[in-house]
Amino acid sequence: MYAQLVKSEGKSQAELTPEDIAFQERIDRGEKIEPKEWMPEGYRKTLIRQIGQHAHSEIVGQLPEGNWITRAPTLERKQILLAKVQDEAGHGLYLYCAAETLGVSRDQLLEKLHSGEMKYSSIFNYPTLTWADMGAVGWLVDGAAIMNQVPLQRTSYGPYSRAMIRICKEESFHQRQGYAIMMKMATGTPEQKRMAQDALNRLWYPSLMMFGPSDKDSVHSVQSMAWKIKMNSNDELRQKFVDQTVPQAEYLGLTVPDPNLKWNEEKGGYDFSEPDWDEFYQVLKGNGPCNKERLGARVKAWEDGAWYRDAMVAHAKKKAARAVAAE
Repeated sequence: MYAQLVKSEGKSQAELTPEDIAFQERIDRGEKIEPKEWMPEGYRKTLIRQIGQHAHSEIVGQLPEGNWITRAPTLERKQILLAKVQDEAGHGLYLYCAAETLGVSRDQLLEKLHSGEMKYSSIFNYPTLTWADMGAVGWLVDGAAIMNQVPLQRTSYGPYSRAMIRICKEESFHQRQGYAIMMKMATGTPEQKRMAQDALNRLWYPSLMMFGPSDKDSVHSVQSMAWKIKMNSNDELRQKFVDQTVPQAEYLGLTVPDPNLKWNEEKGGYDFSEPDWDEFYQVLKGNGPCNKERLGARVKAWEDGAWYRDAMVAHAKKKAARAVAAE
């Protein structure tokens, strides 16, 4: 594990300090690292990047679902979807709070998001065209999120680990809600089943992209796993997601849009086609179907809310001044 620490800190093996070595030994023993404890700068930066992008994904992820709140087919569906969107906002806040314990402010993280310096999950740059997409988002996207996030309950940084416990419990409800919509559509009219199949066709490969690039092309995975910031490789999680999701699609009577999908008895899992990685990197660069729309909505919300933030700061200052004067 020390070799990865050397790489991330830009030091030779001989230049590793006793603090560096003791820190890695704590990680290897499975101990949690808390905010005020010493940590390598590379560890802190890696956490800020991962937690910040995770938080941004929760916040931007409200947008494709929020568009459907007023168009959901029943009042009950509206209530459920509204509650889900509120959950996603809460997840973002938990994660921003965890990131703040590393010495970065929420305003700084949002500035990096708005400038394009920090990313969010590529899946949210795809449109949600029909009500069936709300089912596919819950089933596939939240299902992939759970696959990513459940191991993070064991991540080495305490505040991140603890935030994930509640987030994972709520995400499991979101996944079930999405699957319930898909079940209703798949067993409904022929037109509804066609909508369900179309949603699966469009969102299957973007969902596979949620786990990040192939392990051989992943820049951060080895380092993050050495520090136990990340617990599994991208390809491991992608394989697990496919193995879990294909039987669910079969139960719905839907077809996974992959002609190469086949059960491999020897490995105990499915063989499947890789996503279009060129498309993945184009989306990351800002050239996806909805990149400009999603980021534009977040920037507009930030700018429109400036007056409120300024008012709250002014009120807090006046309150503090009155408290001082009363002493």
